[in-house]
Amino acid sequence: MTKKNILLCSVMTLFLWTACSEAEKYQYPFQNPKLKVEERVDNLMSLLTLQEKVSMMINRSLAIERLGIPAYNWWGEACHGLIAGGVTVFPQSIALAATFDDSSQLTTYTMVSDEARARYNTLPLDGDIGPYVSAIPNLTFWAPNINIFRDPRWGRGQETYGEDPFLMSRMGLNVVLGMQGDDEHYYKTHACAKHYGVHSGPEPLRHEFNAVVSMRDLWETYLPAFEALVTQADVEAVMGAYNRTNEEPCCAHSYLMEEVLRDKWHFEGHYVSDCWAIRDFHEGHHVTAFPEDSAALALEKGCDLNCGCTYEYILQAYKQGKVTEEEIRRSAERLFTTRYLLGLFDHSSLDEIPYNVVGCKEHRELAYQAAVESCVLLKNDGTLPLSLKNNKRMAVIGPNADSHAALVGNYNGTPPRSITVVEGITRICEDTGWDVNYAEGCLLYDDPSVRKVFQNYRIPEAVALAESCDLAIVCVGLDSTLEGEQGDVGNAFASGDKPDLLLPKIQRDLVEQVIATGTPVILIDLAGSPIDLSAYEDQVPAILHAWYPGGEGGRAIADILFGKVSPGGKLPLTFYYNDGPLPDITDYHMTGRTYRYFEGRPWKPFGFGLTYGELQITEAKVTEVDYTKEIPSAQITIHCQNPTDRDLSDVLQVYVHVNGSSNEVPNHKLAAFERIRLDAGESKEFRITIPPMAFTTVDNSGNRVFDGTSATLYLGFSQPDFTEEDQKIYTGNRGQVFAVTL
Repeated sequence: MTKKNILLCSVMTLFLWTACSEAEKYQYPFQNPKLKVEERVDNLMSLLTLQEKVSMMINRSLAIERLGIPAYNWWGEACHGLIAGGVTVFPQSIALAATFDDSSQLTTYTMVSDEARARYNTLPLDGDIGPYVSAIPNLTFWAPNINIFRDPRWGRGQETYGEDPFLMSRMGLNVVLGMQGDDEHYYKTHACAKHYGVHSGPEPLRHEFNAVVSMRDLWETYLPAFEALVTQADVEAVMGAYNRTNEEPCCAHSYLMEEVLRDKWHFEGHYVSDCWAIRDFHEGHHVTAFPEDSAALALEKGCDLNCGCTYEYILQAYKQGKVTEEEIRRSAERLFTTRYLLGLFDHSSLDEIPYNVVGCKEHRELAYQAAVESCVLLKNDGTLPLSLKNNKRMAVIGPNADSHAALVGNYNGTPPRSITVVEGITRICEDTGWDVNYAEGCLLYDDPSVRKVFQNYRIPEAVALAESCDLAIVCVGLDSTLEGEQGDVGNAFASGDKPDLLLPKIQRDLVEQVIATGTPVILIDLAGSPIDLSAYEDQVPAILHAWYPGGEGGRAIADILFGKVSPGGKLPLTFYYNDGPLPDITDYHMTGRTYRYFEGRPWKPFGFGLTYGELQITEAKVTEVDYTKEIPSAQITIHCQNPTDRDLSDVLQVYVHVNGSSNEVPNHKLAAFERIRLDAGESKEFRITIPPMAFTTVDNSGNRVFDGTSATLYLGFSQPDFTEEDQKIYTGNRGQVFAVTL
């Protein structure tokens, strides 16, 4: 035999041995990563019993040991970081919305998904698959919350990105892109758009409430963000809401789930119920009589995964002829497709993300920067920033001054460190002339379980301290015990919604008595929603709304106070006067709500926020209008300069009003935005594209139409207002107005 023949035989032998090894390695085709996902899922479905398929459709999916399929807990949360210990806790979602920075949003949630993968790669995956609070690391996360924050009293508005559909769409879209990643083979984690499609309180009624919504409001306000996440970001999961919408439960809704989500938007991922929402069908909404009817209805309409226990009745419903085997298989296929797309049964480079990224310095620094750019300066008479060179005595007062709970909001993890406001101020004032002193001042709210004498003594202490100081920093606001989700553990008011827009009475007493000392007061408000502080605006030199700023929040606030950085936040929702007329929270019509429809004058408008100095628009013009498509787009070129001696960051905002259309909103709508950063003395050119959707409106049938004759574009660092006086107050006369013929 020649050497050539010997070599050929050796190669053939090696090939056959490898092929046999591959065949032996994978007992079933569903285990073979070289096959298409569809083939693997189809093979797996042929091997599973009906009962095993059903067991996969509950959020606590048990192991199928005979096939080597491990247990999996679908319930994970990543609202502004993971719910786990030692993780990076970014500012609450509403604070991230205040950054108006979709690029930073993408980076933030890329870091969140890195931490999720690192935990999944490192920590044990066996054991109790019960509570969602990091009992088992997982890769499916029920975020973002993209419900419109239409009513400022809603407790869960803090989890959202504000009141504007366009801002909500941009911020939510980048959550999904960051969470799901850009690996060519596997998703890093899976995001979930919730709570589809119409949901924003009232919390105490959500298990029985019917939200009545017009087709125009549905498509103009409530659905755009969901559409963007499904059609532009390929979000893997959608979660249905607790309530009904126009009489149908949101977890079994013919129009929303079948006609819109699956048929119109071609959604291919899986649909999950909010937790125990399907039980509400028969216990709260009374659209069904028995659990098996509720399970059958939800499954028929396309709810694949039940967070709760009602799908335990699916086999019973099957035996009664209310559920088909095809419906069960359809949902099981979707769920296993999700697990395959995450690479849960394979090996990939994502498995190599190390645990040392969890809560690391780089991530904490981004959390700090996000806090800086989310804090909204509502008033400043020039007192801020403070000078570190002053040899003065400072009082830091208030229930949120040394509160860790007020840093993290709700749906939060525990950061490796959390720096409160008083801690941040104390750190920055070390080795300076400032003498920092602290007094709690009062409890967060009038707690009937605490004897009055133990509540009241704190205010006189704070007053005495303020009288002895040159300056008082008063930190007030809320935390998740006062606003949040219905039924939250520790929620002082079970509903989670606020009764009004004021501080709790005991905090108002504190503020008023400290102001009465005559010591200058800087108000810092930590809350996840609007608080009307207008009563104090003429009595204090500065007001800073800091939201729930995350683990690094105290450091960010201290650096803002002393001018190491400039506040950069813009309001992602309207701050109303408390005594202004607001529609009932149960009224889902948009009339009178948000800056697009509100006819009065708010305390502070959407898009408002001051900085330490002003960037200037030196030249702006519409440089391009693209008429080659059915609906045009436009581009604005802007020259900006920073005439100050400090680095500044601000947000260019473009608003549109379509003229000649009977369907346009009464005021105007956000069409584009871009956060810009200019060093001291720097000038730069920016280009902003106005997307075609901005030039459309929605008619009463819910159709998006292009029916205007022209459009007015407003460009500035805040939204336009109606009077010259307001324009000066809110924008500093820095805005530009353009007309575009459509």
